[in-house]
Amino acid sequence: MTRIDDKFAALRAEGKKAFVAYVMAGDPDYERSLEVVKGLPAAGVDVIELGLPFTDPMADGPTIQLAGQRALEAGMTLERTLQMVRAFRETDNTTPIVLMGYYNPIYSRGVDTFLADATEAGIDGLIVVDLPPEEDDELCIPAQKAGMNFIRLATPTTDDKRLPKVLQNTSGFVYYVSITGITGSAAAEATDVGPEVARIKAKTDLPVIVGFGIRTPDAAQSIAGVADGCVVGSAIVAAQAEGKSAEDVLAFVKTLADGAHRA
Repeated sequence: MTRIDDKFAALRAEGKKAFVAYVMAGDPDYERSLEVVKGLPAAGVDVIELGLPFTDPMADGPTIQLAGQRALEAGMTLERTLQMVRAFRETDNTTPIVLMGYYNPIYSRGVDTFLADATEAGIDGLIVVDLPPEEDDELCIPAQKAGMNFIRLATPTTDDKRLPKVLQNTSGFVYYVSITGITGSAAAEATDVGPEVARIKAKTDLPVIVGFGIRTPDAAQSIAGVADGCVVGSAIVAAQAEGKSAEDVLAFVKTLADGAHRA
């Protein structure tokens, strides 16, 4: 059992939906980013999705691309991202952290070294969007052997033939991408998402969490209402990009979390 498994078990026992918040590690700089990350649990965040800055974030729209550029320009690296997780764990040993990013920085570090360091730092799961199931031996299987969840994305184009392959080695939860396209590019609609979530849940006992295209408390409530929870990323990152204080960003996050928890 990982912290992710424990969190979803606790939420099920309470009859609550999950709220997952995505933030880019190091945006706009290490100190302000860490302040926001440390404040997320008190703002109602159940799972923290921490973006690993990368130069070619192919799944992300302009908002998160620019956040990654700001973080890199401020000196953020994979090592400093792990240090941020260590700093968070000094005061919070229960909130799950999922590292979301791309394979290149992990490959460059070396899979075994990365997994040892990430486990020691306190990372609970990985979302690596450019490693398909056919590449599970690269990272997915080693990560699970190291005690980490490996969370896979399913999308509107994941048909019934492809779905079993996607689910094969997935653990923690399934991340359903509500739209075709990049992050921040369209609005998620519960009427479209609901049947797709039901289709996935018919094939797995894992929670299904919906992300992409959720920007408001009402949207968080409606999407969480047809799934096991929701993820908000670009809207939070955009609030940080506007120069809002950590306090104001966290107040906005709380409105989103409250929306999801009303579902």
